[in-house]
Amino acid sequence: MSTTPSIEEWQPKTKVGKMVKEGKIVSIGEIFESNLKITEPEIVDYLMPDLKHEVIDIGIVQKQTDAGEISRFKAVVVIGNMDGYVGIGAGKAKQLRFAIQKAIQDAKLKIIPVKRGCGSWECRCGEPHSLPFIVKGKSGSVEVILKPAPKGTGLVIGDIGKKVLKYAGVKDIWSQTRGETRTSYNFAMAVYNALKMTYKIITPEDWARG
Repeated sequence: MSTTPSIEEWQPKTKVGKMVKEGKIVSIGEIFESNLKITEPEIVDYLMPDLKHEVIDIGIVQKQTDAGEISRFKAVVVIGNMDGYVGIGAGKAKQLRFAIQKAIQDAKLKIIPVKRGCGSWECRCGEPHSLPFIVKGKSGSVEVILKPAPKGTGLVIGDIGKKVLKYAGVKDIWSQTRGETRTSYNFAMAVYNALKMTYKIITPEDWARG
């Protein structure tokens, strides 16, 4: 039997958590629009109950202690709603299922909004199937450039990148990558960091909206 409290039993510890539980914040978008920070994974559970996740890498890490060598599982997870929100998380534990649980919780704290659009001059359909402009991301030795692509192109990127983009709700993209892309966590984080830039870059349309 699970000892994890249900979302109804959740007792928020932060101001943002209390505002969510009291119904003063009713969407995840309000949190980002107000520049608030998510510091409790239950906030995401409460506002996004249909969030999906997928394990994208599992490894074993070893640590030398006075008692000898200790091995633990490390899991990397992507979460998202397939419609503009995505997060990447990592977790370590002696048991695999606990490592995955920790990774999911970590990913919820790192969830971000992704601005989508149709930035390809070859398409201009106006639908949010790609990105509105070129973005770059880096993690460790891995660098990723994501470029808007016309509808029907698909996700032209390695498998890890495809999973991150799929959970963010991006369907068409060109990409350039360099570095050690076989390192799953850095590859995933480089794509995540690129997607994060979609809300950091100010466009003429943003200025027009004030």
